[in-house]
Amino acid sequence: MNVSNRMDHNDVLRVKLEVLKREHRDLDAAIEAMQQTGHLDALRLQRMKKQKLSLKDRIAVIEDEVTPDIIA
Repeated sequence: MNVSNRMDHNDVLRVKLEVLKREHRDLDAAIEAMQQTGHLDALRLQRMKKQKLSLKDRIAVIEDEVTPDIIA
């Protein structure tokens, strides 16, 4: 068994989290660029914002799973 080359569940979640955060930043930049240029396609803008919110929700779920609960 070559266990040292395998990523554990938290490592996989951390990688996924970074990918989602990058997608969220890229989408945010695209939305801002669309708004600044004045070329507003209302339907496309609405879809992008909805996708951005969905990414934010997925990021929050993974962050909750990665971050251990601390009982004070």
